[in-house]
This record gives sequence, C-alpha cells and structure tokens, in this order.
Amino acid sequence: MLKQVMNVVRKVAEEQVLPYYLNVARHHKADGSIFTTADLAAQEALTNELMALHDCPVLGEEMTLEEQEQLWHEHADGLWVVDPIDGTSNFVNGLPYFAVSVALMRQGRSVLACVYSPIDCEMFSAEVGKGAYLNGERLPIKQAAPKQLHQAMAGIDFKRLSGPLVRRLVEEQPYSSQRNYGASTLDWCYAAAGRFDVYLHGGQKLWDYAAGSLILQEAGGHLCTLEDDDFWLAPVWKRSVIAGLDTELFANWRDWLRQA
Repeated sequence: MLKQVMNVVRKVAEEQVLPYYLNVARHHKADGSIFTTADLAAQEALTNELMALHDCPVLGEEMTLEEQEQLWHEHADGLWVVDPIDGTSNFVNGLPYFAVSVALMRQGRSVLACVYSPIDCEMFSAEVGKGAYLNGERLPIKQAAPKQLHQAMAGIDFKRLSGPLVRRLVEEQPYSSQRNYGASTLDWCYAAAGRFDVYLHGGQKLWDYAAGSLILQEAGGHLCTLEDDDFWLAPVWKRSVIAGLDTELFANWRDWLRQA
C-alpha cells in the first residue's frame, strides 16, 4: 500500500499544488495562520484518494479543531493524517521548501508515512519495521555524523521555544551552524537523511510529526520531547521535538537542552 500512497501524494502534488505555486492568494485562519485554495483542493483530493485505498477517515490540517479531535478520539484503530501543504508561508512567497505529507496511524502511532517535496521531486517514505527511503535509497544518505555537538548542523525552529532557551541557544551556540527552513515535515526528513545532525522544535501539531517521526525512527534516529524521554506521551496537539540520528550526539543534544 505504501507505493500506492506515494503515487497518490505525487499525483495530488502535481495536479492540486504545483499549478498554484507563485499564483495563489493567501487567506488567514482565526489563529493567524495562512491557508490557500491549494491547501483546500489538495486536502479534498487526498481525502478521496486515500479513503479509496484504505477505508479509514482522514484527519487534515484544514479541518476545525473540533473535527480533528473527534476523529482522533473515535478512530484509534485507523486514521489517515494529512498536511496538504506543509510550509504554506513558503509556498505563497515562492520559497521552494514545502511538502505534501501523509501518515497512516493506528493506536496513536504511525505505521506508514510519506512526505513529498514537489519542487525537487524528493519522496521520503517509511513503513514500520521496513526502513526509511528517499526516492528508493535507504536512509540515512549521509553516513558520517560529527562526533561532537559543537561540530553539528542543527535544524531549529526558534519561534515556539521559550525565551530563556532561545537566549541560551543564541548566546552559547552549542552547534556549528543552524538552519530553519519553515516546513516541519521536511525538517524531520532532513534529519532522517543526515542533512541535519540534530533537530529542535518547540511545539508541533499532529500533522507536523505524524509522517516525519516514523521516517526518522525507521532511518535509525532518536526522538523525545523537551520534557519527556517518551515522545509519544506528550500532548497530541502541541508536542516539542528533540531529534537526531547518531545515538551519542542525540543524547548530548538532549542533555544540553534540558540543562537548567
């Protein structure tokens, strides 16, 4: 089924997302976040196609919170989780870092995932127990991780972190270099590929981590939150992320971030 899902995601990206790139008006939700007609069209197309593949409800970013919570609580036995365009701000501003993300979840855990970056035709995918891949190549693609945290490339979204932690990161800079590109689903995949040595985010929603967390884990990576070693115990709708591929480097990153 993973191959079928990948075909669906690629098709929706080509037919419902890319035609709007650099040619779409933005709208704002009540919480101030951006959405476009492309987000809505892609979510509708994904819903129809995925339910035809496997008869589970689809929880999408462009639903109301009430709809999302009801689906989450009533369909633990099987639920598609989709982000039709992750990185919508990038999408409407012409920045080529956005993706279509799909995960199949059972009992609160992802069992199948794909994240597709249509600009550079990169398809990240994973199935539980079967490894993670980029366009058919086993992840990670970068084999050698730095030995020390101060040599690491860090992917960090500063916006949702606490003020004290942001100041400490800026003043002490425990990493070699830092990037923030603005699409959480792709950030996970970059960590899984080894493009980011370590990763940090202050608070993701379900569709931000549903696919990427499985891809990282199946690539051999590690994850937790700022508060708990078990990533899956954190609140569903706002979950911080500490992640990395290399076991020792991940542990050093986690311990540094949790220092008082």
